Amino acid sequence: MPDTSGHDHASGTLPDHANVLLERRFALADAAATDAFGARFAQALESFRTNEAHAFHGLHVQLHGDLGAGKTSLVRAALRALGHAGRVRSPTYTLVEPYTVAPASGTGRELQLYHFDLYRFSDPAEWADSGFRDYFAQDAVCLVEWPQRAGGLLGVPDLVFSLEPDASGEGRVLTAYAYSASGKACLERC
Repeated sequence: MPDTSGHDHASGTLPDHANVLLERRFALADAAATDAFGARFAQALESFRTNEAHAFHGLHVQLHGDLGAGKTSLVRAALRALGHAGRVRSPTYTLVEPYTVAPASGTGRELQLYHFDLYRFSDPAEWADSGFRDYFAQDAVCLVEWPQRAGGLLGVPDLVFSLEPDASGEGRVLTAYAYSASGKACLERC
């Protein structure tokens, strides 16, 4: 049963916290603060992916939180900051929404982003049957809402963003966990 943070520790869908390379907490007082964090994440992602010191091989980001916690809002803000001008749909019914954004510098390769929402999955086997695993094999950014619905089949993410209400109930707290060197490099830039 999921706890109040939206993490389903019993199913093993989150990596062991002993394996966290970096943990940071961000107070998000309102929707504008969530949008601002989404923009910082986008800038960090763009900076990380265009860094010539390493090759970019994509990023797997899991978003945890209850309904209405701000997961889709965060993704929407990041896509806007990356230059996506079109509509950003919630993938609740389509399960995945693909996006392609041009590099901020105007040179280099386009970035592929896939926004997943697994809320409607009732069994982890649906993940295995969906064919979505192929998206993770590309040099893309995969942002996954409700990852616990896939059981442990998603593997270890690079980053986890956990959103929950703050003590006042007016804002939210985002706790970010990096589980890979790529996730840590991106989170350090947020």
